[in-house]
Amino acid sequence: MNAITQLPPEWHNWIQENLARGCAPQSLIDDMVRNHFDPVFARAAVNGVMSGPFVAATPTQTKPAASGYLYETPRLHAGNLIRTSDRDVRVVTRVHRPMIAVLDGVLSAEECDELIRRSADKMRRSTTVDPLTGKHEVIADRSSEGTFFTLNADPFIARLDRRIAEVMNWPEENGEGLQILHYGIGGEYKPHFDYFPPEDPGSQVQMTIGGQRVSTMVMYLNEVEEGGTTIFPEVGLEVVPKQGSAVYFEYTNSQNQLDKLTLHGGSPVTRGEKWIVTKWMRQRRYGELAA
Repeated sequence: MNAITQLPPEWHNWIQENLARGCAPQSLIDDMVRNHFDPVFARAAVNGVMSGPFVAATPTQTKPAASGYLYETPRLHAGNLIRTSDRDVRVVTRVHRPMIAVLDGVLSAEECDELIRRSADKMRRSTTVDPLTGKHEVIADRSSEGTFFTLNADPFIARLDRRIAEVMNWPEENGEGLQILHYGIGGEYKPHFDYFPPEDPGSQVQMTIGGQRVSTMVMYLNEVEEGGTTIFPEVGLEVVPKQGSAVYFEYTNSQNQLDKLTLHGGSPVTRGEKWIVTKWMRQRRYGELAA
């Protein structure tokens, strides 16, 4: 049996897209097996696509949303379980428009505690990108403090960067460094977009080093006594923090369209405190200047 001729077109496209993103062939085979393909057939199909002539894959598309945004095959792996090189992550909830997923077990309790420990004495008032200048400025809408870890800063951070990239199914080198944020009582981040609005002059400054942001994963480092939820007001979704869990969302497609339904924010902490770590992914290697 020729696996390529028997392979459904949407899976052929899926393999090509993910190989182009730098995904390991074995991870694609594992995904296909989890989706009920025979292991021998899955390996033959992936090897066949790799060895055959490259034809640019057209992302599987659905009808444009009312906003005009075209929803394509999600980058996030299909199925209920995402296997990474060192940890299994469970998908708890999926929303398709916009593409949002709640994930459980992204980080262990020990890893969460270690990130807090490493960050506690380095925190500074959080900034956001000024829409006019592209510089990072302190604003009233973001009442948190934070710090960064550069990509692969040390073995511990490198292990997390690798795992997170595998979960987000995007090249590790396209990721910005991990950002740690802490919110005390009353701390919040009013609804905003993570992508850089192209109409803002400052966005062009930010996009010279890696292109547009394409996806976000917010990971919760502690249990919040009350409040501190992640809200998506356009779709009425509210995610309650749970240590080690995460919320993931995508907002830039292959046509550079931006999904405005991913407007999101952090509701005020009303009791206790909130610690999170955020990973943003870019279109290209982060730090790579535009051609």
